[in-house]
Amino acid sequence: MSETREIGRENANIRDNHRRILAAQYELRRRLYKAISNDPSLPDDVREENRYKLSKLPRNSSFTRVRNRCVFTGRARGVYAAFRMSRIVFRELANRGMLNGVKKASW
Repeated sequence: MSETREIGRENANIRDNHRRILAAQYELRRRLYKAISNDPSLPDDVREENRYKLSKLPRNSSFTRVRNRCVFTGRARGVYAAFRMSRIVFRELANRGMLNGVKKASW
């Protein structure tokens, strides 16, 4: 069972990376269509046309579909965005001294 879980997490990381690439690729277009469709000073037909264009963009090109995942384990919860690793992996590497500039607090 753990083998299938590992494969699932690898696929999740690949899927998430693909979403990040798409989101970056379509970011300007998405922002433009969204800004035009939300502008009340423009005519309704122009706004409607841009809403339609926005709906035709790939779903995975939206930043809301991007999920922070651990690059080592694929874990989706408890991920430090600055390090792109889960709290469990972070703690393990920090205890081994493998993260530069990170040490246990003591006062």
